Amino acid sequence: MIYARRGRRLNVVGALLSSGDLFTVKLWETMTAVLFAAFLGLLVQHVGKPLVVILDNASVHKAKAIQPILKLLAQRGLKLYFLPPYCPELNRIEKLWHKMKYTWMAFKARDAQTLEADVDQILTGFGTGYTLSFC
Repeated sequence: MIYARRGRRLNVVGALLSSGDLFTVKLWETMTAVLFAAFLGLLVQHVGKPLVVILDNASVHKAKAIQPILKLLAQRGLKLYFLPPYCPELNRIEKLWHKMKYTWMAFKARDAQTLEADVDQILTGFGTGYTLSFC
């Protein structure tokens, strides 16, 4: 019998910017609507100009609890555009997450520190050592 150690989950939320850059935040906790709204706030601050964000229809993107925050962010130039339901293939960042998980990261056991270091290496190398083609 083989016993597997299950560790904490590292979530990465990100945005592929029109400049070709990648803006990400890593979380060692479950993604919630409030954390998603906080990510959008950081993204708006990072970009520093009007911004359109294309989203799938995940429940955290539309939660009632964050509607007041989204209205404040809209006043700062944020526009949310939702893809049609059940069309994750239209969400470009999903292609990045798939490539990251199944191509760029070797299949191996990792402790939390190693996992975060491997993810950091890919995120910081995105655009140079790690590239995507949407053709």
